[in-house]
Amino acid sequence: MSTTPSRITVFSLAMLYPALAHAHVGVGETSGFTHGFAHPISGLDHVLAMILVGVFAFQLGGRALWLVPAAFVGMMAAGGALGAAGINVPFVELGIALSVIVLGAAVAFEIKAPAAIAVALVGLFAVFHGHAHGAEMPESAGGLAYAGGFMAATALLHVAGIGIGFGIGKISQRVGPGIVRIIGGLAALAGVGILTGTL
Repeated sequence: MSTTPSRITVFSLAMLYPALAHAHVGVGETSGFTHGFAHPISGLDHVLAMILVGVFAFQLGGRALWLVPAAFVGMMAAGGALGAAGINVPFVELGIALSVIVLGAAVAFEIKAPAAIAVALVGLFAVFHGHAHGAEMPESAGGLAYAGGFMAATALLHVAGIGIGFGIGKISQRVGPGIVRIIGGLAALAGVGILTGTL
């Protein structure tokens, strides 16, 4: 178990390295990486979902600790390619809002889903998030650098979520599971606010 968090860190750094290398090739590449990196962290819906993926993965433990975030990043890249190519994916905004609601509820109730189901669930949501990133790619941005940017930011948010999950677990050992219910519930409520346009 102690080696698994380090695998997540290595995985994240491995994804960051080529993206950072591309970011210094030229102005277009630098711009692409910067825009791509900024996109996931510029919206509450993306930030919440990606942190919740990390918390959810931590709660599941075992292989899911790295499989779930890796599945999200991989499928998000696929969704980004669809968006950049102008291929329509229906209900993108609905899917993004539902990802926050469902993942918030999963965290609140500490759902112990099998790894395969968790991977499929976050993979589906990742397509919607990725499509939004790809569809909003600036015309001046280099596509690979832009993708590297949003993948790197997403991986870092997942790592942050795993850290938050660890912290929540430690606190709940002292004060009881109520803290997990509150945090997950607030995230799910935020998802409802995003869905209804009040957030």
